[in-house]
Amino acid sequence: MILDTVIVEVRRMLQDTNANVALQRYSDTQLLGFANQALKRMAVLRPDLFAKMAEFTTVAGEVLQTAPSDSIRIMEVFRVKDGAAIRETNRQTLDQTYPDWANDDPGACVNWMRHVRNNNRFFIYPKAPASQVLIIEYSQAPKNYVLGEAVDLLPDAYFPVVVDGTIFLAESIDNEHVNSNRAQLFQQSFMQALSTNFQARPVTDTEEAGLQQGQVV
Repeated sequence: MILDTVIVEVRRMLQDTNANVALQRYSDTQLLGFANQALKRMAVLRPDLFAKMAEFTTVAGEVLQTAPSDSIRIMEVFRVKDGAAIRETNRQTLDQTYPDWANDDPGACVNWMRHVRNNNRFFIYPKAPASQVLIIEYSQAPKNYVLGEAVDLLPDAYFPVVVDGTIFLAESIDNEHVNSNRAQLFQQSFMQALSTNFQARPVTDTEEAGLQQGQVV
């Protein structure tokens, strides 16, 4: 997906296709800005759409680690690079069963724990040795794209959602030409598309296809 095509579709739907650029209601720069905002709103509502696999070098001697600077939230810590898998556990449980865990000698990561009050920080056990690299997955914050630049990670199927979000933002500020209900209509379409896909996951991503266990034949 490139935002140029989003802008073309937005202009068509807003009937803002005057060949004389000076007579267009929105400039390409304005619509590009709205499209970039729509991507960022999508990332906040559905961080899973921007999930990225990466190698992550831990801070030596520490149990508390911070996700890459472009992260919205840490999603998964899979394994030590060229090493064993890492199991997720609960920090509260570890604190109760082994209160001195954070003082053990550095070693290859065995467990990781989410920081419940900070989406971009996580704990590992034991503390990190020098130059340890983990394979992680995190949600990457969309950058500000320029015209002609491909959008990272987001599937092309979400093209209509980006269009809806861009129209919602454009119509929200255009007091002179705006249809009073159009901005709300496209906002609802934007939100529904994101939530419907999320709600369908039990059907597509589980063995039971969303059915109660007793209903599975």
